[in-house]
Amino acid sequence: MPAEGPGGPGAAGVPVGEFAVLDVDRRRRTGVPEVVFGEGKTSEQIFALLAELRARDPEAPALATRCPAAVLDGAAARFPGEAVDLDRVAGTLAVGVLPPARGNVLVVTAGTTDLKVARECAATLAVLGVRADVLADVGVAGLGRLLARLEHLRAAECVVVVAGMDGALPSVVAGLVSAPVIGVPTSVGYGVAAGGLAAAAAMLASCSPGLVVVNIDNGFGAAVHAAKVIRAVHR
Repeated sequence: MPAEGPGGPGAAGVPVGEFAVLDVDRRRRTGVPEVVFGEGKTSEQIFALLAELRARDPEAPALATRCPAAVLDGAAARFPGEAVDLDRVAGTLAVGVLPPARGNVLVVTAGTTDLKVARECAATLAVLGVRADVLADVGVAGLGRLLARLEHLRAAECVVVVAGMDGALPSVVAGLVSAPVIGVPTSVGYGVAAGGLAAAAAMLASCSPGLVVVNIDNGFGAAVHAAKVIRAVHR
Protein backbone atom coordinates (compact mmCIF):
# COMPACT_ATOMS: atom_id res chain seq x y z
CA MET A 1 0.00 0.00 0.00
CA PRO A 2 1.12 3.63 -0.46
CA ALA A 3 3.24 5.18 2.27
CA GLU A 4 1.39 7.04 5.02
CA GLY A 5 3.73 10.00 4.98
CA PRO A 6 6.45 11.69 2.95
CA GLY A 7 9.74 9.84 2.65
CA GLY A 8 8.28 6.31 2.87
CA PRO A 9 8.42 3.60 0.19
CA GLY A 10 5.38 4.99 -1.62
CA ALA A 11 7.00 8.40 -1.90
CA ALA A 12 9.99 6.82 -3.64
CA GLY A 13 7.76 5.22 -6.27
CA VAL A 14 7.20 1.62 -7.33
CA PRO A 15 9.22 0.26 -10.26
CA VAL A 16 7.26 -1.54 -12.97
CA GLY A 17 9.59 -3.57 -15.15
CA GLU A 18 12.43 -1.45 -16.44
CA PHE A 19 10.21 1.17 -18.08
CA ALA A 20 8.33 3.04 -15.33
CA VAL A 21 8.25 4.10 -11.68
CA LEU A 22 4.71 4.61 -10.43
CA ASP A 23 3.91 7.44 -8.03
CA VAL A 24 1.51 5.38 -5.91
CA ASP A 25 1.46 8.04 -3.16
CA ARG A 26 -0.04 10.70 -5.42
CA ARG A 27 -3.71 10.22 -4.49
CA ARG A 28 -2.95 10.63 -0.77
CA ARG A 29 -0.70 13.60 -1.46
CA THR A 30 -2.77 15.53 -4.03
CA GLY A 31 -6.22 13.94 -4.09
CA VAL A 32 -5.67 12.74 -7.68
CA PRO A 33 -4.09 9.34 -8.41
CA GLU A 34 -1.41 8.75 -11.01
CA VAL A 35 -2.97 8.13 -14.42
CA VAL A 36 -1.38 6.18 -17.27
CA PHE A 37 -0.76 8.26 -20.41
CA GLY A 38 -1.10 5.56 -23.06
CA GLU A 39 0.26 7.40 -26.06
CA GLY A 40 3.69 6.03 -27.00
CA LYS A 41 3.40 3.02 -24.69
CA THR A 42 2.92 -0.60 -25.75
CA SER A 43 -0.22 -2.52 -24.83
CA GLU A 44 1.78 -4.66 -22.40
CA GLN A 45 3.19 -1.59 -20.68
CA ILE A 46 -0.26 -0.03 -20.28
CA PHE A 47 -1.76 -3.25 -18.92
CA ALA A 48 1.14 -3.74 -16.50
CA LEU A 49 0.83 -0.19 -15.16
CA LEU A 50 -2.94 -0.46 -14.72
CA ALA A 51 -2.55 -3.78 -12.91
CA GLU A 52 0.03 -2.32 -10.54
CA LEU A 53 -2.14 0.72 -9.82
CA ARG A 54 -5.07 -1.56 -8.99
CA ALA A 55 -2.91 -3.71 -6.74
CA ARG A 56 -1.50 -0.72 -4.89
CA ASP A 57 -4.81 1.15 -4.51
CA PRO A 58 -7.66 -1.39 -4.83
CA GLU A 59 -10.26 1.03 -3.49
CA ALA A 60 -9.92 3.32 -6.52
CA PRO A 61 -10.23 2.67 -10.26
CA ALA A 62 -7.10 2.89 -12.38
CA LEU A 63 -7.28 5.09 -15.49
CA ALA A 64 -5.35 5.13 -18.75
CA THR A 65 -5.83 7.86 -21.36
CA ARG A 66 -4.93 8.04 -25.07
CA CYS A 67 -5.07 4.25 -25.37
CA PRO A 68 -4.62 2.49 -28.73
CA ALA A 69 -7.46 0.33 -30.03
CA ALA A 70 -5.61 -2.89 -29.13
CA VAL A 71 -5.69 -1.95 -25.44
CA LEU A 72 -9.40 -1.16 -25.51
CA ASP A 73 -10.13 -4.39 -27.39
CA GLY A 74 -8.17 -6.54 -24.95
CA ALA A 75 -9.07 -4.89 -21.65
CA ALA A 76 -11.98 -7.11 -20.60
CA ALA A 77 -9.98 -10.28 -21.16
CA ARG A 78 -6.94 -8.86 -19.41
CA PHE A 79 -8.89 -7.88 -16.28
CA PRO A 80 -11.46 -10.68 -15.73
CA GLY A 81 -13.76 -10.06 -12.81
CA GLU A 82 -12.99 -6.33 -12.79
CA ALA A 83 -15.33 -3.56 -13.83
CA VAL A 84 -14.01 -2.15 -17.10
CA ASP A 85 -15.24 1.17 -18.50
CA LEU A 86 -13.89 2.34 -21.83
CA ASP A 87 -14.61 5.11 -24.29
CA ARG A 88 -13.46 4.43 -27.83
CA VAL A 89 -13.92 8.04 -28.93
CA ALA A 90 -11.79 9.39 -26.07
CA GLY A 91 -9.41 6.42 -25.92
CA THR A 92 -9.86 6.08 -22.17
CA LEU A 93 -9.87 2.89 -20.09
CA ALA A 94 -10.86 2.65 -16.43
CA VAL A 95 -10.34 -0.59 -14.48
CA GLY A 96 -12.23 -0.94 -11.20
CA VAL A 97 -15.61 0.19 -9.90
CA LEU A 98 -16.21 3.90 -10.45
CA PRO A 99 -16.83 5.88 -7.25
CA PRO A 100 -20.21 7.48 -6.50
CA ALA A 101 -20.55 10.70 -8.49
CA ARG A 102 -21.10 14.05 -6.83
CA GLY A 103 -21.24 17.62 -8.07
CA ASN A 104 -22.38 18.89 -11.44
CA VAL A 105 -19.84 19.63 -14.18
CA LEU A 106 -20.95 20.48 -17.70
CA VAL A 107 -18.48 19.78 -20.51
CA VAL A 108 -19.36 21.90 -23.56
CA THR A 109 -17.93 21.57 -27.06
CA ALA A 110 -17.89 24.12 -29.84
CA GLY A 111 -18.05 21.39 -32.51
CA THR A 112 -18.48 17.66 -32.96
CA THR A 113 -14.77 17.32 -33.75
CA ASP A 114 -13.98 18.48 -30.21
CA LEU A 115 -15.80 15.49 -28.71
CA LYS A 116 -12.67 13.34 -28.32
CA VAL A 117 -11.16 15.84 -25.89
CA ALA A 118 -14.50 16.49 -24.16
CA ARG A 119 -15.09 12.81 -23.56
CA GLU A 120 -11.57 12.36 -22.20
CA CYS A 121 -12.52 15.05 -19.71
CA ALA A 122 -15.84 13.38 -18.82
CA ALA A 123 -14.24 9.93 -18.42
CA THR A 124 -11.56 11.36 -16.12
CA LEU A 125 -14.19 13.10 -14.02
CA ALA A 126 -16.08 9.82 -13.62
CA VAL A 127 -12.93 8.14 -12.27
CA LEU A 128 -12.48 11.06 -9.87
CA GLY A 129 -16.04 10.71 -8.57
CA VAL A 130 -17.58 13.73 -10.30
CA ARG A 131 -20.79 13.79 -12.28
CA ALA A 132 -20.29 15.23 -15.76
CA ASP A 133 -22.68 15.84 -18.66
CA VAL A 134 -21.53 16.64 -22.19
CA LEU A 135 -23.23 19.32 -24.29
CA ALA A 136 -21.89 19.04 -27.83
CA ASP A 137 -21.77 21.27 -30.91
CA VAL A 138 -22.96 24.64 -29.56
CA GLY A 139 -20.22 26.88 -30.98
CA VAL A 140 -20.40 30.58 -31.74
CA ALA A 141 -21.15 30.09 -35.43
CA GLY A 142 -24.70 29.29 -34.36
CA LEU A 143 -24.98 31.07 -31.02
CA GLY A 144 -28.68 30.31 -30.63
CA ARG A 145 -27.77 26.68 -29.92
CA LEU A 146 -25.87 27.77 -26.81
CA LEU A 147 -28.42 30.34 -25.64
CA ALA A 148 -31.17 27.72 -25.86
CA ARG A 149 -29.28 25.76 -23.17
CA LEU A 150 -28.60 28.71 -20.88
CA GLU A 151 -30.55 27.21 -17.97
CA HIS A 152 -28.48 24.02 -18.24
CA LEU A 153 -25.26 26.05 -18.30
CA ARG A 154 -26.20 28.10 -15.26
CA ALA A 155 -27.13 24.99 -13.24
CA ALA A 156 -23.56 23.65 -13.43
CA GLU A 157 -21.08 24.10 -10.58
CA CYS A 158 -18.20 24.19 -13.05
CA VAL A 159 -18.16 24.42 -16.86
CA VAL A 160 -15.43 23.02 -19.09
CA VAL A 161 -15.53 24.51 -22.59
CA VAL A 162 -13.69 22.69 -25.37
CA ALA A 163 -13.09 24.60 -28.62
CA GLY A 164 -10.74 24.77 -31.57
CA MET A 165 -10.67 27.16 -34.56
CA ASP A 166 -10.79 30.69 -33.06
CA GLY A 167 -11.38 29.42 -29.51
CA ALA A 168 -14.16 31.95 -28.90
CA LEU A 169 -16.69 29.80 -27.06
CA PRO A 170 -15.09 29.82 -23.56
CA SER A 171 -15.10 33.62 -23.52
CA VAL A 172 -18.80 33.66 -24.39
CA VAL A 173 -19.67 31.07 -21.73
CA ALA A 174 -17.60 32.85 -19.07
CA GLY A 175 -19.62 35.99 -19.78
CA LEU A 176 -22.90 34.15 -19.17
CA VAL A 177 -22.39 32.07 -16.01
CA SER A 178 -21.19 32.61 -12.44
CA ALA A 179 -19.56 29.18 -12.08
CA PRO A 180 -15.83 28.65 -12.73
CA VAL A 181 -15.11 28.14 -16.45
CA ILE A 182 -12.17 26.12 -17.77
CA GLY A 183 -11.19 26.60 -21.41
CA VAL A 184 -9.64 23.72 -23.37
CA PRO A 185 -8.20 24.73 -26.76
CA THR A 186 -8.14 21.92 -29.31
CA SER A 187 -5.97 21.32 -32.34
CA VAL A 188 -9.01 21.52 -34.64
CA GLY A 189 -8.79 24.11 -37.40
CA TYR A 190 -7.32 25.19 -40.73
CA GLY A 191 -4.03 26.91 -41.53
CA VAL A 192 -3.47 29.77 -39.14
CA ALA A 193 -5.27 27.85 -36.39
CA ALA A 194 -1.76 26.37 -36.05
CA GLY A 195 -2.72 23.15 -34.30
CA GLY A 196 -4.60 24.90 -31.51
CA LEU A 197 -2.18 27.78 -30.88
CA ALA A 198 -4.70 30.33 -32.15
CA ALA A 199 -7.43 28.96 -29.90
CA ALA A 200 -5.09 28.86 -26.90
CA ALA A 201 -3.96 32.45 -27.48
CA ALA A 202 -7.55 33.66 -27.87
CA MET A 203 -8.60 32.01 -24.61
CA LEU A 204 -5.60 33.39 -22.74
CA ALA A 205 -6.31 36.87 -24.12
CA SER A 206 -10.03 36.67 -23.24
CA CYS A 207 -11.70 39.77 -21.86
CA SER A 208 -14.07 37.57 -19.83
CA PRO A 209 -12.55 37.69 -16.33
CA GLY A 210 -11.98 34.48 -14.42
CA LEU A 211 -11.52 32.16 -17.41
CA VAL A 212 -8.73 29.65 -16.79
CA VAL A 213 -7.09 27.76 -19.66
CA VAL A 214 -5.32 24.40 -19.88
CA ASN A 215 -3.02 23.08 -22.58
CA ILE A 216 -4.09 22.19 -26.12
CA ASP A 217 -6.23 19.00 -26.26
CA ASN A 218 -5.77 18.50 -22.50
CA GLY A 219 -9.17 17.17 -21.49
CA PHE A 220 -7.49 15.26 -18.67
CA GLY A 221 -5.97 18.40 -17.13
CA ALA A 222 -9.28 20.24 -17.33
CA ALA A 223 -10.99 17.35 -15.54
CA VAL A 224 -8.48 17.39 -12.70
CA HIS A 225 -8.99 21.12 -12.17
CA ALA A 226 -12.78 20.75 -12.32
CA ALA A 227 -12.65 17.87 -9.81
CA LYS A 228 -10.72 20.04 -7.38
CA VAL A 229 -13.36 22.76 -7.77
CA ILE A 230 -16.11 20.23 -6.99
CA ARG A 231 -14.17 18.87 -4.03
CA ALA A 232 -13.93 22.39 -2.59
CA VAL A 233 -17.65 23.01 -3.14
CA HIS A 234 -18.69 19.71 -1.50
CA ARG A 235 -16.09 19.61 1.29
